[in-house]
Amino acid sequence: MKIKSWVAHRDLRKLSYGILLKSGEDWKRNRLILNKELLAPEVVQKFVPHLNEVALDFVSMVNRNIEKSRRGHWAADISNDLFKFALESVHYILHGERLDLLQGYCNPASQMFIDSVLKMFKSTVPILNIPVGLLKSINAKVWQEHIDSWDIIYKHANDSIQRAYRYMHQRVKNDKAYLGILAELLMQDISLEDITVNIMELNAGGIDTTSITLLWTMYSLAKYPNIQKNLRSEIMEANQKTGGDPVQMLQSVPLLKGALKETLRLYPVAITLQRYIVEDIALQDYHIPAGTLVQTGLFAMGRSPEIFSNPEQYNPERWLKHGETSFRHLGFGFGPRQCIGRRLAETEILLLLIQMLQNFNIETTNIAEVKPNFDLILLPEKPINLVFKAIN
Repeated sequence: MKIKSWVAHRDLRKLSYGILLKSGEDWKRNRLILNKELLAPEVVQKFVPHLNEVALDFVSMVNRNIEKSRRGHWAADISNDLFKFALESVHYILHGERLDLLQGYCNPASQMFIDSVLKMFKSTVPILNIPVGLLKSINAKVWQEHIDSWDIIYKHANDSIQRAYRYMHQRVKNDKAYLGILAELLMQDISLEDITVNIMELNAGGIDTTSITLLWTMYSLAKYPNIQKNLRSEIMEANQKTGGDPVQMLQSVPLLKGALKETLRLYPVAITLQRYIVEDIALQDYHIPAGTLVQTGLFAMGRSPEIFSNPEQYNPERWLKHGETSFRHLGFGFGPRQCIGRRLAETEILLLLIQMLQNFNIETTNIAEVKPNFDLILLPEKPINLVFKAIN
């Protein structure tokens, strides 16, 4: 399903649609190119050093806050810090350059970009249920904020392309350093306009989704210290076996990967998964005509006792059992339309969890259960307060 306000911005500015909004053969051509740069295993390995660098910066930021507190721990709602981590990570991989959001200072241009991303998401929610034509006709404030925000995000992507293009012409021929997805796309058979809008949409789609999933995971581990202890043991053992090499460590933490799946089972980013049926489907009791919108309730499915035993229990080990996980992990979708940033998001989340669990014990001050609330994506109904204590 397309977000109409995003489509309206592209139409208003006479821009192409990006991968999140395209359809038909144009979508397929762009998708196949992006798959090679975002989903191929050999390419994903190139992400690891960049993402691990940002994860280590996050650990340093937490340590600084622990020192400032002078209490031996840091207690905070880190949702904004995780937002910065996610934005820093996805920007580094897409654009090949850092924003330095975790250093405590942000230059004005980067801050304007960050503010625009936040305003774009914030303005998307009320527009969802109001006809775009009505908002345009009265030039509503929320509509103008939405358009202005997308304009700044687009300009940021376009400026990055120009910098990357100049750098590629200046770099030494034998320089094989990975410069990010944007630079790789400049060498592909894809127009500059398509590159710009795709980078713009990938930037927008890979921030809140990742940061909120990290927040739910840390909250879950804080509630279940025994699970946190088991994950830390797995990570420490993997560290010893691999010498701390992050690429190899990612291949040695099945329980941690199960924890990510368990988080997305209980707290899927989107509560439904949608598909428009291309051809008629005949089932035993149903006939679904082509063109029908079919939705799977991911939130309901993840908490159904008919599908998952003890569904309210956070149990990463359920994903290690053979024969019980087929077609149940749908947090990133499935098939050709699965989330284009899936591998990037998984790698980003797992690397940060590896670094955090090696360095800190995570607790929570939330006594009552924090319930999820739907607001474009699944968000906590109230702030989640976490406590980080350094492991000596």
